[in-house]
Amino acid sequence: MLRPALPAPPSWFPGHMSQFTNQLPKLLSRTDVVLELRDSRLPLTSINPAFEEAITKWRYERSRGASSLLCQRVVVLGKMDLVPRWGIEPFRSSMKTLFPQDHVEFISAKDRGSAKQLHDFLISILRDKPPEFDTNVLVVGMPNVGKSTLLNSMRQCGIPGVTAKAMRTSAQPGHTKVLSTRLKISEEPRVYAYDTPGVMVPFLGNGEAGAERGLKLALIAGIKESLYSVESLAAYLLHRLYLLDPKSPPYRVLLPKETNWDISPEDFLNTLAQRLGMLLKGGGTDTTRAAEWFVRWWREKGTGNSAAMRFPELSEASGWGFDFDWSGSAPDITTRHTHLESSQAIQDKMTQKMQNFYQDLARERDTGDAVSTTQQKKIAKRKLAQKRLEKLNTNRASH
Repeated sequence: MLRPALPAPPSWFPGHMSQFTNQLPKLLSRTDVVLELRDSRLPLTSINPAFEEAITKWRYERSRGASSLLCQRVVVLGKMDLVPRWGIEPFRSSMKTLFPQDHVEFISAKDRGSAKQLHDFLISILRDKPPEFDTNVLVVGMPNVGKSTLLNSMRQCGIPGVTAKAMRTSAQPGHTKVLSTRLKISEEPRVYAYDTPGVMVPFLGNGEAGAERGLKLALIAGIKESLYSVESLAAYLLHRLYLLDPKSPPYRVLLPKETNWDISPEDFLNTLAQRLGMLLKGGGTDTTRAAEWFVRWWREKGTGNSAAMRFPELSEASGWGFDFDWSGSAPDITTRHTHLESSQAIQDKMTQKMQNFYQDLARERDTGDAVSTTQQKKIAKRKLAQKRLEKLNTNRASH
């Protein structure tokens, strides 16, 4: 299946996101633990480079202070029920290889035990901290990754008795716009957390990489869906699901049995609209409604089909989530390999993908590709104004 044409990425960086990004260094100065939430379906795309830079500086500043200062980042992969289980341990091992200082946890809103496991780990790293001191936790992440939901679950784990939900949640990105008040999530030891606004990257990037990044985030509702035509989202979703499992893609249940899975987006939406009875006056198919239904189906049910994908040695699956694909070739997996050997092959592929991703981020930062043309002009204008001010002050001081 050919990849569909990718629309140019939109710009979506409201003022409250910019304001929080500017506040982040100060907030980190009084933070002991950072819980950074990402989406299991997009474990790389849901990384915010601004957080990476801020956390690197936070660790450096903490290392220069008292040795007793706690400085721990926990990378939390939410919605684990929406990805195949066989990829979780290889991903965790890849993260441990590349980022040994970070701890990785997978959680699901449907599995209260996963929130309890995260809560217990948080408590375990506080054992050596003097009990008279409170612990501050900052929860950060892209929009709509489940930060408020996680805090509510952890509060229920850490506060005895019936505890009211403290954070409002929403399926729409950008619901939380300001830093929350200090929320207690554990009585013993005393742990307090702050919910934060979901923060997008100011610029999704140039070329196909930026275009694909925007579509991925729109599909998981991490960016305003209205910024894209729903037909574009449906076409890209069809393409990604086919890559995940060309022999038996999750959308197979929506089409007649005799249908070729390698189908064009136009034919797919026409067939789907006919099966759902979505017709226009005159007998034509309402492909826009069919596209809306398809995206909604994937978010509510179709991801479950993706999560049920069998281990690659038993199927010809060619990826995990929407960030890891083997470009049409399996990662050296055959039925002759043991399960352990196949897991190692997947881990090696994931590690390489992660390394490439971070190298691309560094390149974008160094070449300026991470900043839009408009932003580059604003930055240049500010620098010019600053130079003029410095020159003016120098001239005044010399007279």
